[in-house]
Amino acid sequence: MCWNKELIQEIIKQARREDLAWGDITTDNLIESGRKSEGIILAKEKGMIAGLPVAELVFQQYDPRIEYLPCCEDGQTITAGQELVKLSGPTAAILRGERVALNFLQRLSGIATQTNHYVKLLRDYPVRVVDTRKTTPTLRVLEKYAVRVGGGYNHRMSLADAVLIKDNHIKAAGGIANAISILKKRLPHTVKIEIEVQDLPGVEEALAAGAEIIMLDNMGIEEMKKAVRLIAGKAIVEASGGITDQTVREVAATGVDIISVGALTHHIRALDLSLNLL
Repeated sequence: MCWNKELIQEIIKQARREDLAWGDITTDNLIESGRKSEGIILAKEKGMIAGLPVAELVFQQYDPRIEYLPCCEDGQTITAGQELVKLSGPTAAILRGERVALNFLQRLSGIATQTNHYVKLLRDYPVRVVDTRKTTPTLRVLEKYAVRVGGGYNHRMSLADAVLIKDNHIKAAGGIANAISILKKRLPHTVKIEIEVQDLPGVEEALAAGAEIIMLDNMGIEEMKKAVRLIAGKAIVEASGGITDQTVREVAATGVDIISVGALTHHIRALDLSLNLL
């Protein structure tokens, strides 16, 4: 994993604080302090696992004495009934951390599974599947990690990462050409300019103004084909807007370079996992 561990620890701390609040009224009054247990995390359905190191950090925050032994690695395809993690340690800490750990693990695995589904659909096309900024607030670094686990690529991590002129920027700046012209004057030459366009006249204007990446937003397939021919390699072409697993191959066949899919992170179903004490 490649991320800021301190940031992940803070995210987990917030989740722990939310769930534990002033204590665990059930566990605190039911489980004696010296009791120890063993447990396993099981897959209840097929999918791709992601977030095993995150779940480990969760349990470590509840009690560093918990031993956490993964039986597989992030990015592996798992099957129903498969053992994913073996746990041992203080019973109360395992019970307190169970839901927070599973919440992270299930959601990230759902994202990886969804992403991998799209990637497999396009394995015979030279196109990248990328995510968007449509992520759960405060969880972006984790959700975009899960996209990479699933074989996809990341778009911007934040507004500071890259220039993307969207429709409201264009309106505020007084048009496509003006928006690109202003940015070219103010930005260093090392920064590429991407702009979102919605029709062929917009493509022509963006090309003439020197856009390096052109996003075809919510275009129909036939118009998208025309746009790709018009651009003819003079800019990177990204397709975006309402793309589903039912339409993604048709979009890829138009010749675009990148397909961004918001559904990778905002329209997913968490993978069904469980933790059972032995």
